[in-house]
Amino acid sequence: MYPGFVDSHIHLVGYGELLSKAVASHCTTVEQFKDVIKKEATKLSGKEWLFVDLWDENQLDRLPTLSELDALYGGPMVLRRVCRHVCLTNHTGLAAIGITASNSVEDEQVGHDETGQLNGLLYENKNDLLVNEATKNVTDEQLVQYVENAIQHLTASGITGVHSEDLGYFGQYTKSLQAYKKVIGEEKPFRAHLLRNHRVFQQMMEDGASVDGKYIEFGAMKLFADGSFGGNTAWLKEAYVGTQTTGIALHTDEQFAQWLQLARKYDSGIAVHAIGDAAVDQFIRHLERVPPVAMRDRYIHGSLCSTEQMKALKKLHVIVDAQPAFLLSDMPWLQEKLGKREARLYPWKTFLNEGLVLGAGTDAPIESISPFETIWAGVTRKKPSSQVVFDASERLTRYEMVHMYTVGSAYTGNQELYRGKIQKDFDADFTIVDTDLLCCEEAAILKANVLQTVIDGKVVYDSSL
Repeated sequence: MYPGFVDSHIHLVGYGELLSKAVASHCTTVEQFKDVIKKEATKLSGKEWLFVDLWDENQLDRLPTLSELDALYGGPMVLRRVCRHVCLTNHTGLAAIGITASNSVEDEQVGHDETGQLNGLLYENKNDLLVNEATKNVTDEQLVQYVENAIQHLTASGITGVHSEDLGYFGQYTKSLQAYKKVIGEEKPFRAHLLRNHRVFQQMMEDGASVDGKYIEFGAMKLFADGSFGGNTAWLKEAYVGTQTTGIALHTDEQFAQWLQLARKYDSGIAVHAIGDAAVDQFIRHLERVPPVAMRDRYIHGSLCSTEQMKALKKLHVIVDAQPAFLLSDMPWLQEKLGKREARLYPWKTFLNEGLVLGAGTDAPIESISPFETIWAGVTRKKPSSQVVFDASERLTRYEMVHMYTVGSAYTGNQELYRGKIQKDFDADFTIVDTDLLCCEEAAILKANVLQTVIDGKVVYDSSL
């Protein structure tokens, strides 16, 4: 029996949505990818939005062309890359958000082929614009179903709570928030710590948005500083190998400062998605200029960070919101993309050695919700099918990984005085497993099974039932 595992970084509603959508994660050729799209198209009238998720160009021989996408479906489509910072669409989708060949020539967030023609790729804010247009009319009933399905899968995986960021999507923030309120409660307990997207933060403050505080609570303002490695949109100090680009900074310094000041106006911490080391610099630079608040600030992902930056983050009492499974998805192609540089990739052990506190998350639907896969990734730093270890010096112990999923996640959410330990007067949240994760054979970590999940003293999942 362990303290209840808490996923410190997830998009719960988005994960529930994924469970109802087609995926292309298994595709290794463009023809397989096109077949998935064709199959989805047969289910639609030709006017609805078509969704396919989790394609990865690193596994494909090539991406479909814009003309191929047009031929597959006449209605608008959203084909989301695994990182969800990049998507593909057809001409109908581009038209839905006002993108044409003439008005996007100089736009770095709109993709073009080698001849300068549109290729259907959209990055970062343009990606968000398309997804928001496609999902704004999701019904309240659908959102409730997404939350219910996600929680069912999470509790079956031993997860007793999450830190989730959902309130800036699917139309008005009130829709997702209401879905949480309808699903979670005394009869169906689950711990939901909700980050507040910067786009809806002020509106939530002005509306006086509230939650019960027992099972649902609000967390920091969520702010994206850059994009992803896979889309070449993570903001780097040095250009990607073989390119002239250093990625995309999503906010000017002036804009970043304004968002941070807004958060501090309401005594809120900020949770910053910063994949590249230049984005980390921007985060540190602005955080050094404002006073701290009780709600802890967090550095989301911890993907590329120098020792100098770690020392600055430690001085600012910033928490690292880590996703060890990213390592296995990104290596070895990421090393080729970045080459050698001063900052270290996914340096979990060095973070701990520098005195930083880490929480453990999956960023689902980006990665699997399984805590055992995450623990495996942090402990071994190798794929289950390979003996190649990516930077063995950064491997974590079993104890450190379990600590991240329990005490670390509790500390990240300012909950360490009542959650994260099996101790008197702490929340009765437990994850009961058939395997001793601290002592078992390494391979047994991935084979572990959840026997029971207990939240607030109530059994919410029992494998025998």
